[in-house]
Amino acid sequence: MSTLLLLVLLAAQPEKMEWKVGDVTRDALVFPPSKKGDAAPPLVFAFHGHGGTSQNASKTFKFQDEWPEAVVVYMQGLPTPGKTDPDGKKPGWQKTVGDQEDRDLKFFDAVLATMKEKYKIDEKRLYVTGHSNGGGFTYLLFAARPDLFAAIAPSAAGVGGLKGLKDVKPIPVMHIAGEKDDVVPFEAQKKTMDGVKEYNGCEAEGKEWAKGCTIYASSKDAPLVSFIHGGTHKYPAEAPALIVKFFKEHARK
Repeated sequence: MSTLLLLVLLAAQPEKMEWKVGDVTRDALVFPPSKKGDAAPPLVFAFHGHGGTSQNASKTFKFQDEWPEAVVVYMQGLPTPGKTDPDGKKPGWQKTVGDQEDRDLKFFDAVLATMKEKYKIDEKRLYVTGHSNGGGFTYLLFAARPDLFAAIAPSAAGVGGLKGLKDVKPIPVMHIAGEKDDVVPFEAQKKTMDGVKEYNGCEAEGKEWAKGCTIYASSKDAPLVSFIHGGTHKYPAEAPALIVKFFKEHARK
């Protein structure tokens, strides 16, 4: 094996990091930049859905491959009641501010503080994305941690995530939805996107932004891009590249 190939393989390996949050030890997979950029690295948080794991999310989303200059973090959820898991046996994320004693918001705060210290990230290029329950948590972070993010990209997330946006500054949003979603119905997601458009001051008519994607310009410099695909609740394979394209277009001012 050549030295160059060995270095590439080593660079692609994540570090499993742990944090003590209250009385619970939490963990996340952290991918450092595998390619040096021209400035401080951006930071991307990516959240798995209910029943998921950080390991599987890292293999499905692959943001570390799509954006090698970025620090990419896959946090691991804890057992949480969900729509298909009322007893809360599978891992997931809190659904509202105050839910689960804000354990996941506290975990996020701890991870963010470490990333700032360890990687000297570009705080104007902080992004968050997630699928299903992770998409809902993406919206929750937008509402609960204002003035942090440059853009967010929830996938298969419903209306609940928009609660608490009253005093939050609008930011660019990319929403991914499947027309045949049988877990988070498309109509609920459409209602969410309509709510974002209204909150962000978006135009009623959109224009093509990329294949399958429509952008709605905003009077508040906070456009909505909708990626509506013909699939089910399953995360679409083309989503990561489109999300990275969207993130790269936006930095916090």
